[in-house]
Amino acid sequence: MSDTRIGTIERAFQLAKQGACRSVSDIRERLTAEGYQGVFSHLNGMSIRRQLNAALEARGVAATMDTDDE
Repeated sequence: MSDTRIGTIERAFQLAKQGACRSVSDIRERLTAEGYQGVFSHLNGMSIRRQLNAALEARGVAATMDTDDE
């Protein structure tokens, strides 16, 4: 039986675009709660954080730089 769950990055963008998450930290917490592994390492790069913040902003959420996002 294969695991058909989508990848961590793809799910992060889904959450940024249509979820209840309001920050990258919220996205990390949600992914961890959903059972994704290595969430911090997947979302640690500056580029991915900028892209996720842009997706949040496009949804009308003001992007915030959390202390662990610097």
